[in-house]
Amino acid sequence: MYQDKKILYAVSALIPAVLLLSWLLPDGGRMLAAILLLPAAALLSFLVRKRSILSYNKRQILMLVSVTVALFLMLLYLSGLYFGFWKSIYRLSLKNFAQFILPIVVIVTASEIIRRILRAQDDRVADVTGYLIGVLSEVLIVSSLSGIRTFNQFMDVMGMTLFPAVTANLLFHYLSKRYGMYPNIVYRLVITLYPYLIPFVPAMPDSLLSFVLLLLPLAVWMFLDLLYERKRKFARHRKPIVSYILIGLTVVLMLSVVSLISNRFRFRSLVIATESMTGELNKGDAVIFETYDGEVIRVGQVIVFEQYDSLYVHRVVDIKHIDGEMQYFTQGDANDSPDTGYRTVSDIAGITKFKIPYLGYPTLWMRSLFEKVSGRN
Repeated sequence: MYQDKKILYAVSALIPAVLLLSWLLPDGGRMLAAILLLPAAALLSFLVRKRSILSYNKRQILMLVSVTVALFLMLLYLSGLYFGFWKSIYRLSLKNFAQFILPIVVIVTASEIIRRILRAQDDRVADVTGYLIGVLSEVLIVSSLSGIRTFNQFMDVMGMTLFPAVTANLLFHYLSKRYGMYPNIVYRLVITLYPYLIPFVPAMPDSLLSFVLLLLPLAVWMFLDLLYERKRKFARHRKPIVSYILIGLTVVLMLSVVSLISNRFRFRSLVIATESMTGELNKGDAVIFETYDGEVIRVGQVIVFEQYDSLYVHRVVDIKHIDGEMQYFTQGDANDSPDTGYRTVSDIAGITKFKIPYLGYPTLWMRSLFEKVSGRN
């Protein structure tokens, strides 16, 4: 099926590198990606042979995807009745059209053309490359690594943009193989461009919106699979149940990570970075704690409190009630003396529930690497 495998592999290998480079640049990186993706898509279209889509359901799928994203927008804006609205930071002008909207349209269209060509090759390398290009192009559109200054900001980008991009591209890969690129283009453009085109956007928390964007493509994928693929399945071998279990576990894991690192839900996570609590909580352990909501705190409990714009995990060693104010004195189990001063209710972020040993070591390693790259040792 290849007209020229060398061209296929060379171009498909360069595209992820271009997208990664663009992601490291400021907002102008989108423009660079658009300029380079467009000729790459044209080159692959002319030089690489691809099969046509034979599905009779292409129009129905395009219509269903269009209705789905329209329904998503309607429900999203209805949520504004609860969360309120923000004025969009983008104005519909010729300058913003050239700077934001046009590059996004080009990136989405070109990346879907490239995905369609690679998916038509029945080649594992081309298939994986197409998926990687889709994920990178999706992340590039909504975020940039150049503006990240702290490790927490980096983790927010991972949780709020990377995970939704991973699940969304499962749907896009599925649609591209069976029904072509147009449903993907419609889905991605509507989901991406509405803040640029509508002057007011719902003030839904980013963490909650990321949940919706993570689950929406999976729900659409399952619905379409049940609606159009069920009749074909008895003519082929069914996928082993293990594969469905693995997909389900992966989704649950990503949802859990997004909820924990977003720090906007009832349960939050924190990695132990020092040895002040060695014995009870060791360096590298991941601690799950419940957000403090006025519960009674007793001596001996391990709490999470904020001090100097950082979170600490120490044990309460004494409590005093002075002039109507509760004062909590803390100390690390491995420290020789109590912490300086005392904590008040406003300082307490949560109460620890349990730990997961060693789970935080990758985070500590990434934090160290990020600080070295950022020039902060």
